[in-house]
Amino acid sequence: MLNVLFPRTCNACKSTLSKAETVICVKCRHALPMISHHKTDNEAMKVVFYGRFPVENATALIQFQKKGITQELLHNLKYRGKKEISSFFGKWLGSELSEVAAYKAIDVVVPVPLHKQKRKKRGYNQVEGFGKEIAKALQIPYEDKVLIKISKTESQVFKQRFTRFNSEEIFAVQHPEKLTGKHILLVDDIITTGATLENCALQLLKIENTKISLATIAIA
Repeated sequence: MLNVLFPRTCNACKSTLSKAETVICVKCRHALPMISHHKTDNEAMKVVFYGRFPVENATALIQFQKKGITQELLHNLKYRGKKEISSFFGKWLGSELSEVAAYKAIDVVVPVPLHKQKRKKRGYNQVEGFGKEIAKALQIPYEDKVLIKISKTESQVFKQRFTRFNSEEIFAVQHPEKLTGKHILLVDDIITTGATLENCALQLLKIENTKISLATIAIA
């Protein structure tokens, strides 16, 4: 009766999910433009940040494509309350990273934070489930209380490229002793220009003897 009244539908194509399917249908899952740098080329995503800050490892699971299923999934995640999408991709990527030697050296997962007003309005940080599932797979802590956002900005996804490069996002660190000497996996939902991750990483690298690796759901 629940399935009749509240049918479970694919978050990408809106078709009805079978009992064995969760979040997205098998057809959409196979249609995702997989990129998986941790399997193919660890340097491919790191090139975005050359000359900006040192990166140990960097990976994204899928390639973001406008007017496609990746855009629909990220819209549902960020603006339509479908936070289960975050955990879905976190379990997927976490399972793969747990088998990659380079990621076994990571000590803690830290998410890109939301400003407290935006989090209150949205009700959740869209990258939280993603980060927590990766931390669980790697059997390491998830720490979301050290890196904080202290300026509120509009969404970066659909701004012009020049505007994004001149982002006024400001992040800060509190209780740095929690991350001293740690290899941090900084996680976010999508990379466009990399400005947000750069701003976050530069703050985290002020903490004594830290290293940064990156993981995102998608890269544009």
